[in-house]
Amino acid sequence: QVQLVESGGGLVQPGGSLRLSCVASRSIFSFSAVGWYRQAPGKQREWVATISSSGSTNYADSVKGRFTISRDNAENTLYLQMNSLKPEDTAVYYCYARGSSVTWGQGTQVTVSS
Repeated sequence: QVQLVESGGGLVQPGGSLRLSCVASRSIFSFSAVGWYRQAPGKQREWVATISSSGSTNYADSVKGRFTISRDNAENTLYLQMNSLKPEDTAVYYCYARGSSVTWGQGTQVTVSS
């Protein structure tokens, strides 16, 4: 069973950038898809972005053009580059890996505030 550990969250001003990382305990290439969700206080978990095993990417409309998902198969690491951050991006961000089942990381807090 894979384990996922996120890092890179923090406090950033509106318009700023952060890069989240998600390190897997084994190869992420074997998964059909890996990606990110987020959950803001009082709201349901929301899909953010996905990258498939073939490398194709998809984004939620709310982050398209501002966020970029990528992965480093050699390092078993998934990234989420977040630019032009807005206060509404404030949430706990979770990475996931989809194989025969879905595995989640523990989450990393992102706060966008002046």
